[in-house]
Amino acid sequence: MDDLVLKAMQRWPDVPAVHGWLSLDARGRWKLHPTGGAANTPAEPGESISNPSLLAFINRNYAADEQGRWFFQNGPQRVYAQLEAAPYVIRLAEDGIGLQTHTGLPVDAVHEWLPDDEGHMYVRTALGPGRIEDRDLPALLPRLETDAGNLLDALEQGATHGWVDHPQLPRAPWRQIPTQEVSGHLGFLLGPTQV
Repeated sequence: MDDLVLKAMQRWPDVPAVHGWLSLDARGRWKLHPTGGAANTPAEPGESISNPSLLAFINRNYAADEQGRWFFQNGPQRVYAQLEAAPYVIRLAEDGIGLQTHTGLPVDAVHEWLPDDEGHMYVRTALGPGRIEDRDLPALLPRLETDAGNLLDALEQGATHGWVDHPQLPRAPWRQIPTQEVSGHLGFLLGPTQV
């Protein structure tokens, strides 16, 4: 986190947290919800945040609490994020092979690959849990090699778990997981509620 943010937290430790004003969509886009309706059903659509300086500030000050709720620390105030998919949206890096988060951090290792029953790929990384961005999944899947060929072949043959080799990342286990179990297994909350 930014030094100025850390100092503000020390100076004003009791600023109430905010819920419902910020969301992260499945493509890694931050959205502002001016009426606090990010958690409404149906969710308020929100306004995409496009200012490069503000996006960089949010990305640098993005973290999780001990309960698995993800937030942006805005000076002394914690702004909890409503997540559409996962805390991180993982993309192919500029080299087209490696991986990086939507915040621009390089992913040096995936500790677990988790294809779900809806065609998404979740991952456990040292940075935190994420989901591979849907646009990058078709290019990534053929590169993930298992003992039964690539991961797509293994899934088509009915395999439910095994080991994956990626061209630039250490070998890691994989297992198929029901979508409804993903957040509990990876330890994050999609919709942090006020406590």
